[in-house]
Amino acid sequence: MPAVTIPVPLAILLAASPIVVVMYLMIFRHWGGSKAGPAGWLTATIVAVLFFGATLPLLLVAWGKAVLLALFVLYIIWMALLLYFTVNDAGAIAAIGEQMPGLAQGRAAQALLLAWIFGGFIQGATGFGVPAAVVAPLLMGVGFAASTAVVIALLGHAWAVSFGSLGSAFISLVATTGVPGEVLAGPSAALLAVAALGCGVAVLWPADGAAALRRRGLFVLALTAVMGGAQYLIAAAGLYPLAALGGGLAGLAVAIPWLSRESNRGAAGSPDPAARREQVRTLLVAFIPYAILIFVVISGQLLFKDALDTVQIKYAFPEVCTTHGFCTPAGDGRSISLFGHGGALLFYATVLIFLYYRWRGTLPTAPTPNYSARSIVRKTVKGSIKPTIGVYALVAMALTMEHAGMTQLLAGVLSGTGILFPLLSPVLGALGAFMTGSNTNSNVVFGQLQMQTAVALGLSVPLILAAQTAGGAIGSAFAPAKVIVGASTVPGADEGDVLRRVTIGGMAIILTLGVVVWIAAWLWPAAG
Repeated sequence: MPAVTIPVPLAILLAASPIVVVMYLMIFRHWGGSKAGPAGWLTATIVAVLFFGATLPLLLVAWGKAVLLALFVLYIIWMALLLYFTVNDAGAIAAIGEQMPGLAQGRAAQALLLAWIFGGFIQGATGFGVPAAVVAPLLMGVGFAASTAVVIALLGHAWAVSFGSLGSAFISLVATTGVPGEVLAGPSAALLAVAALGCGVAVLWPADGAAALRRRGLFVLALTAVMGGAQYLIAAAGLYPLAALGGGLAGLAVAIPWLSRESNRGAAGSPDPAARREQVRTLLVAFIPYAILIFVVISGQLLFKDALDTVQIKYAFPEVCTTHGFCTPAGDGRSISLFGHGGALLFYATVLIFLYYRWRGTLPTAPTPNYSARSIVRKTVKGSIKPTIGVYALVAMALTMEHAGMTQLLAGVLSGTGILFPLLSPVLGALGAFMTGSNTNSNVVFGQLQMQTAVALGLSVPLILAAQTAGGAIGSAFAPAKVIVGASTVPGADEGDVLRRVTIGGMAIILTLGVVVWIAAWLWPAAG
């Protein structure tokens, strides 16, 4: 535990104060991350200087490292937004949403197909609350009440959050902790498969209670194996940006024929083959941009990785110490591959997708006839401002705390929970996502804390970090910021009721994850 010159209980409270400030401002004052993040950063700086002996050189090193780490994450966020607006303005997402409800019969099947499977697929490609905003009105359109539609949409896609947004949350965990992705991918994907099962059950319950569970239990188990297995295999292969996308796509590939056959058998009379062929054709055309994305990412990762990684942005930072003697050794900040980063691959795919739609024309479901690069870039820039401010401020806050020894002090306290810590680890990840609205931010704020506590207790670091990101994925579903996004596209939704119901469902999944992590941690403490 770092040395402090004030009473230890006070030091603990001060070390936790930046996190408490962010939590208070976001939960009780309803501030967004772009406002609460800077407040937390300012709090961390003041506390670090006045009570933990931080010096100006130490702060400059921490903030310099924060620039590189934030750029590493923001590169993906910026390009994921660019991809989203490129695809959305072409009408592809609207086309998918229009055609998919007709492929399933019954409320439970439609809820699973739209919120759990399609929502997970959309999360894999975009994220940032987009799945809830897209899926909730579709659910309302097939007969769900407004608030219930938002609840189902929020809980349904949460299993895909860690590897969603083209891997941004998982990549941020790798960047923050320094633990290689190939070490974290397996445990993370395995826990997220458990989360996927929980999300499927959480979608069925508001759809039709226990009756839906009896009718669709086998379907949920089978699709959990398909989606969780696909996500695991893709992540284990190192294709992190495609893991959730691939899991959702595998789920769609299995679920659509399965549910379509059921729908055909249940329909009165024989279905019109021409209409069915047109429905399938429309879906295939709408999925073309994602096929381009998959091709580009796989090619970049497997065929051209070495060539693309030749240009690296990196900087070596000197050792810095507090006046109390807590030192951070010299070393490189986070390196960024300018042309081989996941964000760069997204950019290449987006350019090809844009050129494709300029050549073939947009779909009839395009929101406006004006499909232009200028409009897409303008929307991307506007949508990037708040995430950029929030991510950098929270990264700078986390690194200021780490370099001042505040994170290490909190880790020492948490290590005192001993045998209970693995049970609480997903809860801590959920807390971070709840207070920041983002699994990415939760991983940045709590990744180091979880890792250092695991080391202090002799637990498996990959397992505890997997618990962090899995808990954060589910916790992001009931983050107030995401609840607001989900309800924004559904007139009449009661945000308070939505928050209450999603929190209950989400916490049930998180506690289940905690039990799984607790059993795994104490059966195999040296695993990973």
